[in-house]
Amino acid sequence: MYIIAEVGQAHEGSLGLALSYIDALVETGVDAVKFQVHIAEAESSKFENFRVKFSQQDKTRFDYWKRMEFSLDQWKLLKQRCDEKEVEFLASPFSNAAVDLLEKVGVKRYKIGSGEVNNFLLLEKIAKTGKPVILSSGMSSFEEIDRTVEFLKKREVGFSILQCTTAYPTKPEDYGLNVIKQLTDRYKVSVGYSDHSARLETCIAATAMGAEILEFHAVFDRRSFGPDATSSLEINEIKSLVKAVRNIESSLNHPEDKSNNSFFSSLKSIFEKSLSVNKDLPEGHKLTFEDLETKKPKGYGIEAANFEEVLDRELKRGMKQWEFLNREDFF
Repeated sequence: MYIIAEVGQAHEGSLGLALSYIDALVETGVDAVKFQVHIAEAESSKFENFRVKFSQQDKTRFDYWKRMEFSLDQWKLLKQRCDEKEVEFLASPFSNAAVDLLEKVGVKRYKIGSGEVNNFLLLEKIAKTGKPVILSSGMSSFEEIDRTVEFLKKREVGFSILQCTTAYPTKPEDYGLNVIKQLTDRYKVSVGYSDHSARLETCIAATAMGAEILEFHAVFDRRSFGPDATSSLEINEIKSLVKAVRNIESSLNHPEDKSNNSFFSSLKSIFEKSLSVNKDLPEGHKLTFEDLETKKPKGYGIEAANFEEVLDRELKRGMKQWEFLNREDFF
């Protein structure tokens, strides 16, 4: 399982806060810390609307993206901190200029946001780097994903796909967990889940349903300022989630063979039971169902599963209440 914690815009344009997120997320056990690279002039315009009008300090969406920018040296510092902490630095570019910047920073792969699936100019730019991509499918139909997959395959770009619902926060009825298997069957590549529900159970369920990659937004506090805060997991929640996911992954990697229960032989001797009689019975008594009880442990009387073979059998001797019943006790 490859687990991505997305800082996104939670750093609020502060390098110090961005570094703090890396330090905190490393402690949770995630595999990658992801950022978004927005270069306002290359990506936006004065015509771009706010998805949610959350900011009083930014007059336009363009102004917001401008405030979120880091310089090349600052991005290199963030990458260096990830390297020092032995966690992958991952980023989503939202323009060709952002790809140029990330190539200077140095990345192993690219994450493609849901809004860029049909941006073939950006995908062409990334394809020219020769690096693999992780593709979110949040706003795309299968027809659109098919086109993008064909585009990537033609250029021999390695890729994986994430089921994603572009809703903040995502309601349970909109998780689309069923799409994980559909994507796996359709494209025969590694498939994962990108979450915006701000709930632990979503990624846990995705893991159990076969996701090999998990992505979610991270925030120090969901009451924080920013467009994604209410759709994010807090640090302590992420730590719990990673532990749960690793446990489920371990379980899935060790399937049980129900045709072989030899591992439980010692426990079966403790928990399973032997037949006994539930009352004093005289010699010559014909056993009925109402005469029988089962008691621990197994192996001191006839197995409970074989009770039918003793019905209507005649006792050779009188028996005391709660004695174990064996085959030598009847004719």
